[in-house]
Amino acid sequence: MEHNKILIVDDDAKLRELLTRYLGQQGYVVDTLPDARELDRKLARNRPDLMVLDVMMPGDDGLAVVRRLRAQGETVPVIMLTARGEDVDRILGLEMGADDYLPKPFNPRELTARIQSVLRRHHATPALAARHESDEVIEFGEFQLNLGRRELLKNQQALSLTTAEFAVLTVLATHPRRPLTREQLMEMALGKGNGESLDRSIDVHISRLRKTLEGGDSPLRFIQTVWGYGYVFVPDGSERE
Repeated sequence: MEHNKILIVDDDAKLRELLTRYLGQQGYVVDTLPDARELDRKLARNRPDLMVLDVMMPGDDGLAVVRRLRAQGETVPVIMLTARGEDVDRILGLEMGADDYLPKPFNPRELTARIQSVLRRHHATPALAARHESDEVIEFGEFQLNLGRRELLKNQQALSLTTAEFAVLTVLATHPRRPLTREQLMEMALGKGNGESLDRSIDVHISRLRKTLEGGDSPLRFIQTVWGYGYVFVPDGSERE
C-alpha cells in the first residue's frame, strides 16, 4: 500500500515535530521545511501528494509562495495554516490558489481530516467521480472537462486548476442550468457542511474559475450568479432569462 507524502512548511520547530509524529502515526510519510527557500528543489526531487503551508514565515510568506507556485502551473494541493485569526488571510489564501485553510491553534485531528478531504478530492473519490464513466467529457465553448482524467482543456491545452476548483466546476458542469446554493456547492464539491467553512470560500473558488473560463474579451459567461441564491452553470455561456 502506497502512503501519501505530506510536506510541512512551517518555521515552528515544535509544530513540525508534533505533526511529523502525529501524521506518521496516521500512516503518512512526512517531510518538513522551516521556510520556503528549499521548496522548489524539494518539489522537484521528492514531490509530495499534499503540502501544509504556514502563512507567517520568514522570507517569502505562505501567500507569496502559493501565488508563485500556481503562477508556475504547480498543482500540488495546499492547505494553509493561518495564525492571525482573521478571515482576510484565509480568503487571500484561497484567492492565491490554496485548496483549504486551517486557523492556528488547531487539533492535529482536524488537520488530518482536512488532509483526507483534500486528498479525496484530488484522487477523484466516489463522492464525485464514481457517478461518471472514466472517459466522460463535458464540452462547452472552447473547453473540454475530462472527468476521468481530471483535467480541463482549452483548445486541447491543459489548464491549471486546484483540487477545489476542479471539484466545484465538476459539480456545476454535471448539473447544467440548475441553480445551486452556496451550501449545496460546499457539500457536493468540498464535502463540507454549512458550518464548516465560510460561504465566501465558494465565492473565491467561483471567482478564480471565472478568470480561467471567461478571460479576455469573450462575452460568454458559463458560471452565472443567481442573486440571493447561488450559482448556475450555463453550457453555451448565454445570458439566462
